Amino acid sequence: MVNLASVSNRQLHAMLLPADELPGPLAAALDGSGPAIAPLDPTLPKPRVRQLLDALAPDAVRTPDGITALNRPGRMPGTGAGTAIVIVTSGSTGRPKGVELSAAALRHSARASLDRIGAAPGERWLCCLPVSHMAGIGVLVRSLLAGTAPVISGRVDPAVVASCGCAHVSLVPTQLRRLLDAGADLRAFRTILLGGAGAPARLLTDARAAGARVITTYGMSETCGGCVYDGTPLDGVRVAADPDGLIRIAGPVLFSGYRLAPELTASAVQDGWFTTSDLGSVGAGGRVRVRGRADDVINTGGEKVVAAEVAAVLETCAAVREAAVVGRPDEEWGERVTAVVVPADPARPPDLGMLRAHVRRALPAHAAPRELVLIDELPLLPSGKPDLRVLRAPAAGQPGGAGTIRGAERY
Repeated sequence: MVNLASVSNRQLHAMLLPADELPGPLAAALDGSGPAIAPLDPTLPKPRVRQLLDALAPDAVRTPDGITALNRPGRMPGTGAGTAIVIVTSGSTGRPKGVELSAAALRHSARASLDRIGAAPGERWLCCLPVSHMAGIGVLVRSLLAGTAPVISGRVDPAVVASCGCAHVSLVPTQLRRLLDAGADLRAFRTILLGGAGAPARLLTDARAAGARVITTYGMSETCGGCVYDGTPLDGVRVAADPDGLIRIAGPVLFSGYRLAPELTASAVQDGWFTTSDLGSVGAGGRVRVRGRADDVINTGGEKVVAAEVAAVLETCAAVREAAVVGRPDEEWGERVTAVVVPADPARPPDLGMLRAHVRRALPAHAAPRELVLIDELPLLPSGKPDLRVLRAPAAGQPGGAGTIRGAERY
């Protein structure tokens, strides 16, 4: 059951530390010998750091230079009972939310993950994801439970893969695609956990053909990261879909609440079930199918289009290397389905007609894109997910936009 208590006497320290300095404070947060921690990216601009500190209201900030206590008159210190970690959600807009995770939830998640993949004692993890996000923290927690020291790297490339000596790694799809394109020997890993965004079918096929053991994961900060592996929930996790098609999750991996926001917590968690923002279904044998985010549904001419489903179809086209789909304002249709595509061959990019025909072979006609933007590289959030806010902007490709546009068409 989720604990909605707002605060306790346990202090919360914001951590503006390099990744390799976090395992110690993390271990102390998990075993109770130290304060709860809120890992933040130390490279963030100062205004963003101030915004996060204001939202999280920690008792102190720790940097490589030491610990600085914060005087916050009128603000209650401490965290929810049992909280070990507070993770800032990775949205690109709006007020940041602090997700409070208990040591018990984090341990259950890590243990269930290690058991599911069959990790052997002494096998090490490569951490190449930001530790200010749940996926990176998850790698550190699994390492602690396995009794091993993670190998922390700010990048992942063929040289890192070959030299790290790690059996397991967590990646986002963009990282996996770039490793494949660079010719990395992915057989070096016994397991590649792939999450953070939907995994294109062709990417999985290519990786497995190269000898990689890839396990797709689904989850979010509120569930201690991935809690569904290859469509099957981890031990103890229950998944259902509500009448509107929204995925609901229950079990021992759930968060304790949103930092200093009991009303928000109460609206998200009811009777022990957390309602996500994702559309999906649960089929025979409890297998989970995720369609995409409800807030990414495009309303075009009165028809609703799940953007992630269109992107998945586009990425089965041989002329497409990567794709994202967004809705942009349209005077006639309300929103137009816009495909942002990285061509497989920049010299021979796909055209809009080709991609519309490709989509219509798998989805209803209204799901076919009415605008195509060709781009050299998808813009990404620090978590590795496509930055949809940037992609929705009509000025994508200009300074501060999505990247370099190579061409655009509209139907």
